[in-house]
This record gives sequence, structure tokens and C-alpha cells, in this order.
Amino acid sequence: MTKQTISLTEEQIQFFKENGYLRLEYISPPDEVEFLKRVYDRLFAQKAGRRQGAYFDAISVDQDDSKPHTSPQIIDPVLFAPELKKTIFRANAFAIAKQLLGPKAYGTFEHAILKPPGIGAPTPWHQDEAFNWDYAAGYEGISVWMPLQPVDTTNGCLEFIPGSHRQRVLHHASPGNDPRIHALACVDSFDETKAVACPLPAGGCTIHHVRTLHHAGPNTSPVPRRAYILAFALPVKGDPKLARPFPWNIEKQTASYQRRKAWQMRGGYAIELVHKFQKKIKRLTHKA
Repeated sequence: MTKQTISLTEEQIQFFKENGYLRLEYISPPDEVEFLKRVYDRLFAQKAGRRQGAYFDAISVDQDDSKPHTSPQIIDPVLFAPELKKTIFRANAFAIAKQLLGPKAYGTFEHAILKPPGIGAPTPWHQDEAFNWDYAAGYEGISVWMPLQPVDTTNGCLEFIPGSHRQRVLHHASPGNDPRIHALACVDSFDETKAVACPLPAGGCTIHHVRTLHHAGPNTSPVPRRAYILAFALPVKGDPKLARPFPWNIEKQTASYQRRKAWQMRGGYAIELVHKFQKKIKRLTHKA
């Protein structure tokens, strides 16, 4: 693995604990950002993972490939581009996770989100933990969100509600109450006027807790907004038998899920088992 280069200050760690997010000017060098951008653009041009259910449009019902996708995303892009395994970004993100969560932090998944120029849809306010299948007491995790070009409020930088990570998982629902849409939107009341926007240079990052309320606006700029996210967590300490499903996820009927099930029936299930085993080994050895 590439050598880590980031060590957070006590002030930064304390800021994260109090606010549930942190902004850094640097996590990946310019040459690596350009490399990642090339890989990223190739994967989205290929719609990598479409038949496996890993590529989907988060804001639409995602059943028609002839229509432009306004929020295309790829889950675990590293499965389709192994060259993503060894980067300074990954090493630094893992180092940050261990500093904020503890030495047993492990990588859970990664995510690539594209907002196309001019039509990139806004991302609803949400908490990442709401996407988990169920609520597990004691769950702790973070996401490290890096843009591959400068971001601000004109092209969809992240905005956070400071301190919102200290509350429970709020009630969420599918946008428009349409369970065919992958995205989730928080439908509990909260004060949006407290939102803090976090513009970033290419290769900078934000880190946020799984319960921190956040969203991103639309991309009204003439260039794509590319974001690459690595997620980390700690082993759950609570009794897994006490976990309860989130009702908004039980209701989901997305096209990407149907594509995944069809792929599993064609032999993809065995491939998924191998990936799960590899992730478990990394978790037990505390590797990213």
C-alpha cells in the first residue's frame, strides 16, 4: 500500500467530534487526481457494473438507458478498475479513519458519483446510515469524499448540518415516495439554515460521520462534477439479533436491485461470495 502522508491535529479531531464533519485542503496529489479522473471517466463511459446493479441513476427510476442520467453512480468502482487499489488517496483515507474511529477501522465500500454538466441533479438531505439495511446499536462509520475537480455551490459541493451526528437516524423516504428511486431523503424536520457549505480544490476532501445530515446541490456548471468516496466503519459492538430493518429500505423496488438479482442467478452470487470473503479478511487484519 502507498505510504500514508496525513496525520490529523488534535484540533481537527476535536472539530470532527463536535461537528460531525471535517474539511481538508489535501488528501491526494495533483498527478494522482488526474490519473483517477481518467479511470473515473472511463468507468462512467462504459457504465461499468450496469448489469451487476452497481451502476445506476440515483434520482430516476433507472429503467431507460436511452435517457440521460442526471445522477449516475457506481458502487465499489475498484471491482471494475483494480488500479484503484493502491493510491495515496486510499492510504490517507484509511489513516484518517483509524485516527477518527480507532485502530480497528476497516474499509466497508466505495462509491463514485457523477453530476453531469448543466443537468446534474441535487442530492437530497440524508444521513448515510439510513442506507444501511437495518439499525445496529453502536454502529460507527465515516465517509471520505474527494472531488476530482474544484467544487463549490455551483456544481455540488457537500453541505452539512453541524452536530447532527449526535442524534438518532431520522426518518427517511424515497423521493416523491417512489420506491423505484434509489435515493433517500430525510423527511424529519431540521434547520437547513444551519447548513455549512464546504467548497474544495481538486484532491481535497470532506470527512463526515454516518449520521451527519448532508446534501449536495445541482451541477449548474459547464463541466462534470466527479466525486470519489471511500467509507470506513468499526465492527458493531451491539447484539446483531437486536438489529431492526429500516422501513424505507424494505419498501425499495429499484431497477438496479432487479439487475443485481438477475446477475446473481447467472453466476454472480459466487463472485459476490469471493468479494465478501476478501472484505472479511481485510476487516480482520484491519486493512483498507
